[in-house]
Amino acid sequence: MPEVTVAPGDTATTGLTVRNDSDIVEAYSLEVVGDCAPWTTVEPARVSLYPGTSETVTIRLTPPRSPEVRAGEMPLGVRVLPTEHPESVKVLETTVHVGEFHELHTELVPRRRRGWLRGRYRLAVRNQGNTPVEVGFTAGQAGEELGFAFSPAERKLEPGESAEIGLRVRTGKPVWFGAPVVWPFTVDTAETADQEEPRRDESAVRVPLDAEFVQIPIFPRWLLVVLAALLALLLAWFTLVRPAVRSAAREAATEAVQPRPTPAGEQGAAGQTPGAGTGTGAGAGSDTAPGGQGTGAPSGSGDGTSAGDGTSIGGGRQSSETIDVQTSGGETKTGTYRVPEGSVFGVTDIVVANFQGDEGLLTITFGDRKVTTIALETFRNQDYHWVTPIKIPENDTVTVEVTCEKPGTPASGRQAQGCHEVLNVSGVLSRITQ
Repeated sequence: MPEVTVAPGDTATTGLTVRNDSDIVEAYSLEVVGDCAPWTTVEPARVSLYPGTSETVTIRLTPPRSPEVRAGEMPLGVRVLPTEHPESVKVLETTVHVGEFHELHTELVPRRRRGWLRGRYRLAVRNQGNTPVEVGFTAGQAGEELGFAFSPAERKLEPGESAEIGLRVRTGKPVWFGAPVVWPFTVDTAETADQEEPRRDESAVRVPLDAEFVQIPIFPRWLLVVLAALLALLLAWFTLVRPAVRSAAREAATEAVQPRPTPAGEQGAAGQTPGAGTGTGAGAGSDTAPGGQGTGAPSGSGDGTSAGDGTSIGGGRQSSETIDVQTSGGETKTGTYRVPEGSVFGVTDIVVANFQGDEGLLTITFGDRKVTTIALETFRNQDYHWVTPIKIPENDTVTVEVTCEKPGTPASGRQAQGCHEVLNVSGVLSRITQ
């Protein structure tokens, strides 16, 4: 049989002539053997010949466009088995030249990353061709604001082999205030080996991958609003509230030091009643009338408490407790804080931190009272405040229940192994007195 050249994804044919040199009618079965057998057929696969006659069969080769079929030379064998004389079996051989084809599949994850100065991406590359290649990576941007670094910068891939390449993107200047800045860029993958002539299968232009780096400001916009509100409060204090407080304090002090007039019928400054006196007429003596001379200083003081079996709450102190809950994917866990015996916890503030960006549900309960249920993917930090404290009696608990659907990706750029939430509850912890 003559040698055959075929390109992956195409079809090539060759012929094989079978001749009956025996003196009887013979049937021959033809079968392809060797590495080419999965994608080679013989038509027809069985022939019957009279003595001295021959017939040419067609061998059809259709190698798939796959990295499993390597480029180069492959042996092709056809076994011819006579039905009447099986001991006369023969295997005819030839060589098949499989052509090269080159194909690279690339994927960039994620396509959009947020950060202050830098971001990390992962570039997945797979050699879908049938020959080893050396690939290199380049990134482009319309301006010069971004710097790029691939790790590694080049990689050799065998047919069917995949690799993951790290990409670090960095900006030169931070954004201090204002809105986030979006920097678009592209990533391209190409073979770096020298080529003597262009390949037919590389005529199509490979489209670069589009990506974005979103540079967030160092100080967020809400911080400017808070600073402006604080400045307005300070101005209002010094211009309106403080003068009014000083005026009220001055009036109260003046009223406190003014003398009050003595009502009629009360004792005088010397301790005598208005009817007190000494006689100067004839004879010496003194009369003590009902309204005569006398002194008196009625006064009273008392210290009373409520009667009966009652309880009162003594002075409290500010208290803050932290509940840390770590949960694996698909699981539900709880964290609790128990109010000490003989105390009442008046909750005024709670802050929930979902710093990884996990997905799932978080439920907060005070004793038997469910406070709220939050979807984790809707926030990173959440806080609640009450003017009137929510009182939790002794031995009751503050409970946090977390159902982890999908762990998030923290600032390190690698997806976490499990969910991680932190709850801080603050308020006044008071003692109970009987």
